[in-house]
Amino acid sequence: METGLGGRGVVVTGASGGIGAACARAFAAEGARVVVHYHRGEERARSVAGELGGAPIVQADLTVEADVERLFAVAREALGSVDVCAAVAGVWPRDDVPIWELPLDRWNETLAQNLTATFLTAKWFLREVARLGSGSLVLVGSTAGRFGEAGHADYASAKAALQSGLLLSLKNEAARLGPAVRVNAVAPGWTVSPMTRGHVSDEQVARITRTMALRKVATTEDIAAQVVVLASDVLSGHVTGELVMVAGGMEGRVIHE
Repeated sequence: METGLGGRGVVVTGASGGIGAACARAFAAEGARVVVHYHRGEERARSVAGELGGAPIVQADLTVEADVERLFAVAREALGSVDVCAAVAGVWPRDDVPIWELPLDRWNETLAQNLTATFLTAKWFLREVARLGSGSLVLVGSTAGRFGEAGHADYASAKAALQSGLLLSLKNEAARLGPAVRVNAVAPGWTVSPMTRGHVSDEQVARITRTMALRKVATTEDIAAQVVVLASDVLSGHVTGELVMVAGGMEGRVIHE
């Protein structure tokens, strides 16, 4: 099916990670021109860029506003226009820490790496949109922001804010820039990626899928496909402010004993 993304300029943040890399590949497969962003994973970013035929790569700490401004300036120069942004970058702290033991430093860092980074990405992408009068932004949240996640209240709080208050505010503000400017979000559930390495063994899958109608863990390609659909003006041209759960029908209760 035609997506209308051919030739469009796309920035994928966190493209050195599992979901980000899958998004970069999916956009490139639709003929889009992609900028691969990374923070620390330079080797992985270069590998992804190589798969895409030498796509531009840009290093930036998305919690630093000057870095984010530079990311979009470089992307505009490389692509000519930045039409789409997939704000994938985020960090899930691996240690399980209940909130009564959670250090303030970790709380602040997790919110910065997930919520503040997404705010700055949206801010500077929408400045590009203001030049064009059109564009599509897709945020990547998490089912943790819908159901909570014991031991990771910092991450769940950041993702909840991202895919609720921030998303819905951006949806209305973006409309001021043009009648077709759209902002949506995807909330992945458990996904096989570098972020979840060591947490999706067969035994763990059997446990975590008890709340899922489809008893399997997602692939990064499952998430990327939904990001592309929401980014496409052809497939989702009248969709904005929506959160799509890509989680196998996950609920906040046990379905399978």
